[in-house]
Amino acid sequence: MNAKYAGESFRKRFGDWAVIAGGSDGIGAAYAREAARRGLHVAAIARRTAPLEALSHEIETEYGVQSRSIQADLTSPDVVETIARATDSLDVGLFVYNAGSNPAAGKFLDQSVDAARFLVNLSCRGPILLAHHFGGRLRARGRGGLILMSSMACLAGSGYQATYAATKAFDTALAEGLWYELAPEGVDVLGVIAGATRTETVLAQNKESFESAMDPAEVARGALDHLGKGPNWIPGDANRAVAQGMWPVARIPLITGMTQASAELFDLPDDPVDGIEFHED
Repeated sequence: MNAKYAGESFRKRFGDWAVIAGGSDGIGAAYAREAARRGLHVAAIARRTAPLEALSHEIETEYGVQSRSIQADLTSPDVVETIARATDSLDVGLFVYNAGSNPAAGKFLDQSVDAARFLVNLSCRGPILLAHHFGGRLRARGRGGLILMSSMACLAGSGYQATYAATKAFDTALAEGLWYELAPEGVDVLGVIAGATRTETVLAQNKESFESAMDPAEVARGALDHLGKGPNWIPGDANRAVAQGMWPVARIPLITGMTQASAELFDLPDDPVDGIEFHED
């Protein structure tokens, strides 16, 4: 836990409820379990009802907290209204947007434009709408956390994953900007840049290639430990080393410099934010 929260429990800072978008399996379910282990009630969102209900029962039985299953399509036109109806009565202190895996790799022009549009809706439109909705709630209460899941694909453009890499770069940049803006309001924002992880989606694509990938529980645990420390977190020593090599310039001074330039350009106030880099923890 960040030193600025010394003596303050995780539940006091980020409770009472955690809302996990894309929470039925994989990393999302790991976030749900880890949040519950730390004493938070959990509302998980996904399209499939059966795994949501199974996870809800597991969480209530194992951790003695409340849980809520929310069936919703994160790409639907009314996603915010659907989720708001299910969560407006809850004291939400933590929101995680976990959805956005790449269902299939291939050349951009060899795939339908609908496939690219789906990824943009899931990984760009969804985070924008729900980060705005829950970010506003967290700012109003003066404390809480917001996590956006990204991918190592965000580090550069990539053939065979052109749209996916672009959407994950969007998520990373969005998290960095919101980290700077919301920290003075008491809200911690974190972009989690995950490498290969043993999720159902990944293993279904090529099980043998990903058997040595990270455990989803390790990803979720490390992210929640890092929340409040800096703008980015990259699970895994090897992944952090790769990212540091591709990002040789520290991120926080870059974010600060870009923000200060924008503030000067548009005659806006600037409130500098401090933190640590993803490889210094």
